[in-house]
Amino acid sequence: VHLPPDTRTGEETSPLVWTVVLLLGTCLLYCARVAMPICAVSLAEKFSWSKKESGMVLGSFFWGYCFTQVFGGYVSDRVGGEKVLLLSAAAWGSLTAFTPILAHICSQPIFSMTLSRFLMGLLQGVHYPSLASLCSQKVVESERGFLMSTVSSGSYLGTLVIGGAGSLMLELYGWESVFYISGILAVLWAYCMWKCMLKGQGPIITLESLGSGGSQSKLSKRHWLRLLKQPAVCAVIITHLCSASTFFTLLSWLPTFFRDTFPDSKGWIFNVIPWLVSSPVSLCPLCMSASNLIVVLCVVFTLLLCGQTTFPWAVAFVSSTMGLATFSHSGVSVNVQDLAPSCAGALFGIMNTCGAFSGVLMVYFSGYLIETTGSWATVFALITTVNLLGLCTFLAFAEARRVDIDTSKDRHPNIHI
Repeated sequence: VHLPPDTRTGEETSPLVWTVVLLLGTCLLYCARVAMPICAVSLAEKFSWSKKESGMVLGSFFWGYCFTQVFGGYVSDRVGGEKVLLLSAAAWGSLTAFTPILAHICSQPIFSMTLSRFLMGLLQGVHYPSLASLCSQKVVESERGFLMSTVSSGSYLGTLVIGGAGSLMLELYGWESVFYISGILAVLWAYCMWKCMLKGQGPIITLESLGSGGSQSKLSKRHWLRLLKQPAVCAVIITHLCSASTFFTLLSWLPTFFRDTFPDSKGWIFNVIPWLVSSPVSLCPLCMSASNLIVVLCVVFTLLLCGQTTFPWAVAFVSSTMGLATFSHSGVSVNVQDLAPSCAGALFGIMNTCGAFSGVLMVYFSGYLIETTGSWATVFALITTVNLLGLCTFLAFAEARRVDIDTSKDRHPNIHI
């Protein structure tokens, strides 16, 4: 990996150190993101929210998440993903720590929490496009899958950590403590990255750097239209849309599902075990054919949740669903870098925008289904249908060959780890 050098000595920071730092940053990203779903039941009881209102608060995150995906990739392609990651982490970490204060000082907490989650989505929306841009520019093709899998596993590790520690803090100290701790840790990570990794320099983004094009090739509108008409590109966007929206729905509603269906169950069990399974599994990216089989198995376990089941079996089905879905996620993420390495950040931003927008609709619509039908089976049936749509699209059109146009301007050499 060709990573940002020490700005004082000109020496490159150890690739292993950067990988660990980015893994920890992604872990804290999800600690802050999942704080709201973990505390959703407690907040609903405290402020008397209905399922529709809870769905509105949970879904507002993805509205914000939609708007900064392409922008985050565009900026990262030009000024460097490490700068974008640093600035955004400092901002969303601070917002997370201030969330309980916003809830208490506002006369209508439903509005302050909805706004807070919207802003959180805006700030966190740049994270994965920045990682994709950084990876496509500075990691050789044969190692992208491993690096992205390793760093992306932080999402499951973070959900695991906040699921266990957050559940305990929720019971012992109240819901506010979950936001305070996760927010403060994120701010500390951003400070340490700035001070130790970038040596106190580098987070400044100027208009000149945005306009210069940086390391990224400039594709015209005609070239972008040609790229987006490629069946393989459309397939990976639709597949990511389906997988992301179902993942976001499960991430947002699973704690409420277990609380409603098994009211005597322990939060640390259902908030930890599924992610304990997902964390090591995320380090094992698969080939396309194996990923397709995994999606089929994931659909089967989701369907099993539609029927009557006991708490242990429900935890087992959810853990299998999340763990199997994790297998294929890194394959889809890396596929965009194979298809268009010259603009992977921006293209990944387009993918995540579609996924976030569909996540908004599915999270809110799931709350509507639960409120009107009183059945969680309708939600799992919806998730199954969307996953099958993504699978069929991927089977029909997905490829791994390069389809972008501008392949000549690559100012960053590929250096093996």
